[in-house]
Amino acid sequence: MASSSSFIATPTMSLLLLLLLLVGSSSAQLSTTFYSNSCPKLASTVKSVVQSAISKEKRMGASLVRLFFHDCFVNGCDGSILLDDTSSFTGEKNANPNRNSARGFDVIDNIKTAVEKVCPGVVSCADIVATAARDSVVTLGGPNWNVKLGRRDSKTASQSAANNGIPPPTSSLSNLISKFQGVGLSTKDMVALSGAHTIGQARCTNFRAHIYNETNIDTSFAQTRKGNCPLPSGSGDNNLAPLDIQTPTSFDNNYFKNLINTKGLLHSDQQLFNGGSTDSLVRSYSSNPSTFNSDFSAAMIKMGDISPLTGSSGEIRKNCRKTN
Repeated sequence: MASSSSFIATPTMSLLLLLLLLVGSSSAQLSTTFYSNSCPKLASTVKSVVQSAISKEKRMGASLVRLFFHDCFVNGCDGSILLDDTSSFTGEKNANPNRNSARGFDVIDNIKTAVEKVCPGVVSCADIVATAARDSVVTLGGPNWNVKLGRRDSKTASQSAANNGIPPPTSSLSNLISKFQGVGLSTKDMVALSGAHTIGQARCTNFRAHIYNETNIDTSFAQTRKGNCPLPSGSGDNNLAPLDIQTPTSFDNNYFKNLINTKGLLHSDQQLFNGGSTDSLVRSYSSNPSTFNSDFSAAMIKMGDISPLTGSSGEIRKNCRKTN
């Protein structure tokens, strides 16, 4: 009898251990109060550095929002975009969507330095990117939301995943919908998040084909843009133009009004209002700024939930540019 009872206990113990593991993993999710005790000054510290950076250069707000997007779309929100290349490691900074384009890394470094002074070794670089994106939107007049925290930093990065995962400015509507669905974001999330293009600028190389070769664009707008984006390709490739011609340094809903007037700078922008399934959403956001703000905030929170490293996965980097 003794041997048979011990035989029964073994699978029961295994089941209990499995349940404990499941409970442990579910409790290791993100939380808006994650650093309440371990780093109570986190929010004010990040906000101060972000506001200072944007006061020096308005464009920086858009760059910090974009870093969050480009981080989350590549194997989740894990700070992988921040890792520098070395002789033995290839990161994501030189992937096509990021090379000569992604910026704001120095601001993230400055935030990390400031945060380390108030709570050393506690806050991940991935969480700093998420918080800086929110603070950038708020600083430029956009909506506020509670950022979920508790991410840890990856020890790896993937240039190929960055090349394949981040939708390029040449994307069709179906490609945009597919890329966003691939990371668990809906078509509504995609359109709302595209509204981040109400701030920031794009390089001539990313909109040249749209202004010269396509017909779904306002002719006077195209002519204006040709002024600083000449032909042939290779000439003035890095010249910049605002993504929102109306209020390029204010977070508002003018981006959607521009699309209705066929003044989307990128091919992928104008695809959102081009006789397709997203036209109604663009119309809604163009006339209801509060709806856009609400949906944008919800989509940013949802994007921040993409495959975070939590619990004992990953690490808390000491330097955002390299693994420990």
